[in-house]
Amino acid sequence: VLWPATGARQGEELMRMGAAVSVAIAAVVVWGTVAGAAFPFALKRLGFDPAASSAPFVTTTIDVTGLLIYFGVAGLIIG
Repeated sequence: VLWPATGARQGEELMRMGAAVSVAIAAVVVWGTVAGAAFPFALKRLGFDPAASSAPFVTTTIDVTGLLIYFGVAGLIIG
């Protein structure tokens, strides 16, 4: 919104980009919270040690799926 736009088309594109980033960040944060809390319970139910869902495993999984979420949201909004 604060970026100096030379035309209405450019302003509209910037608003879509801002909306895509905002929605994607919110979705990734919610996904990260749910996945980070659910992994230990799922591993325990499967008979594994919940400590196996250590930070590197959770972080890598959430980072990869976070990129997929971002590109999916950006594709839908910016299209």
